[in-house]
Amino acid sequence: MIGYLGLGSNVGDRRAQLQAAVDALGAHGVEVLASSSTYDTDPVGEVLDQPAFLNACLRIETGLGPEELLDACKAVERELGRDLEGGVRHGPRPIDVDLLLLGDVEHASDRLRLPHEQVTARRFVLIPLLELDFDLQTPDGTRLSDRLAALGLDEGVRRAGGPLALAPAD
Repeated sequence: MIGYLGLGSNVGDRRAQLQAAVDALGAHGVEVLASSSTYDTDPVGEVLDQPAFLNACLRIETGLGPEELLDACKAVERELGRDLEGGVRHGPRPIDVDLLLLGDVEHASDRLRLPHEQVTARRFVLIPLLELDFDLQTPDGTRLSDRLAALGLDEGVRRAGGPLALAPAD
């Protein structure tokens, strides 16, 4: 199944952290098919007084279900030094791997909501997602390009660099 992940980092060598996440996903049953460019983004949410993030989105293919894919994303975060038990929600972090969309799957549990609750509300998600596929829609048919056009310009998102490198094919 085709899905989309969002990556973010605002601690240490941000691009190296994102690249390490791409490199680690294959060992967890996730094939990375494409990467967006990277974007320097202003913090949003509950903690605004922190360094800017570097964000990117990935198009992936996996046979994992939603909960198993979430487990894979959390495992990659742990491997790359993220403390999943402590820390301030929306605070500084070395890596964030968010499951944004997984085919036409709609899913809701205590741990996971698909599509991701913020996928239609955050410029730092929509811009790299639409770079990967401008015609992307949520399972209910909401066009992500229409959602981006409706958002204000108050959330700073600036292109920082090219796409992340894909793992070599076996």
